Amino acid sequence: MTARGSWKRTEREVARMLGGERVPVSGRARGDVPDVRHSWLSIEVKHWSRPPARVQEAMSQAIAAARDGQLPIAVLHEAGAQHTDDLVVLRLADFIEWFGGGSLLPRAAGE
Repeated sequence: MTARGSWKRTEREVARMLGGERVPVSGRARGDVPDVRHSWLSIEVKHWSRPPARVQEAMSQAIAAARDGQLPIAVLHEAGAQHTDDLVVLRLADFIEWFGGGSLLPRAAGE
């Protein structure tokens, strides 16, 4: 399969897992609409041969340090930037477990 087919397949699978619908490239312009149409999420999917090692390492550390009932996340901060612009990274399976897939609304803290 071509590289193009590979990222399309990834977008379709993420859409399925989260209960969204993949938006074909012909139906969007850069920044116009997300890769996946969803009721409460704006989903942009990136398909890499390997995510950046520093991101993987941060996530591995969060997973190793998580205790029962804790959601492992990695917060990525750019030096000099506002913390409100930091990125939060978590595993898709954890996201679905905590916030739901499909068209579910995000659950309230403590539920």
